[in-house]
Amino acid sequence: MDTATIRDYFTGLQERIVAELEAFDGMPFRRDEWARPQGGGGISRLIEGGNFFERGGVNFSHVTGDALPASATAHRPELAGRRWEAMGVSLVLQPRNPYCPTTHLNVRCFVASRAGEEPVWWFGGGMDLTPYYGFIEDAQHFHRACRDALAPYGDTVHARYKQWCDEYFFLKHRNEPRGIGGIFFDDLNEGGFARCFALTKSVGDSFIAAYLPLCARRRDIAYGERERDFQAYRRGRYVEFNLVWDRGTLFGLQSGGRTEAILMSLPPVVKWRYDWRPEPGTPEDQLYTDFLPPRDWV
Repeated sequence: MDTATIRDYFTGLQERIVAELEAFDGMPFRRDEWARPQGGGGISRLIEGGNFFERGGVNFSHVTGDALPASATAHRPELAGRRWEAMGVSLVLQPRNPYCPTTHLNVRCFVASRAGEEPVWWFGGGMDLTPYYGFIEDAQHFHRACRDALAPYGDTVHARYKQWCDEYFFLKHRNEPRGIGGIFFDDLNEGGFARCFALTKSVGDSFIAAYLPLCARRRDIAYGERERDFQAYRRGRYVEFNLVWDRGTLFGLQSGGRTEAILMSLPPVVKWRYDWRPEPGTPEDQLYTDFLPPRDWV
């Protein structure tokens, strides 16, 4: 296992994605390199107040430590006390137009080692879509891109990773999905290093083609205060998930990561209301009835 090769892929992926997003938006992303006192660092690429993206971040990090934080050992207690390194790319994009969906991508690798023993490694990641106003053809396009990225790695892989995504991005305290899912995987080491790395790269490499065509279709749809208000309300669910349930957020904060980079996933404008429900039959209600319930979009 060559961690330098993995790092080169992740930094290259970040550069390629940012270049595509800059071309789409027309404004440059800020570049912010940072170092972590406990070991490692990263590169944050961020846009705020863009022509299309209200906020967006594409982050690379490569951090190391002497003992894994509690969020990483909770389901792998045998790794407690091992030296570790974690690297990957994580992005969240928040378009201004409510007809364009929020999206998230993460691809990552963990290595935990102890003197005299073989290192324990695994990959994880996935991508998911969070629309505010649903379009069937957009949901189908995104999920088919996810399916196609995983097709070379087994007939059952996509179905398993889609279900994992539906179960993971679920707000238990709301009994409600965060969005319409995609794919999610973690602790991946089955089939050997080459297969797992190739699968992870396939997910990362397929993101732009999965997401940007949806934005191109919807970016010129007119919207008003009503749509922005609903977008801000639904963004509250995004905040709740990321701060209450997301393991990546917890890992970053517990491992002493850079707070600005970790919390770049939070939207710039968000609202909460007490016990609000959309009016039946409205486009806002249709999100709840026709899109959020998990289904086979392929």
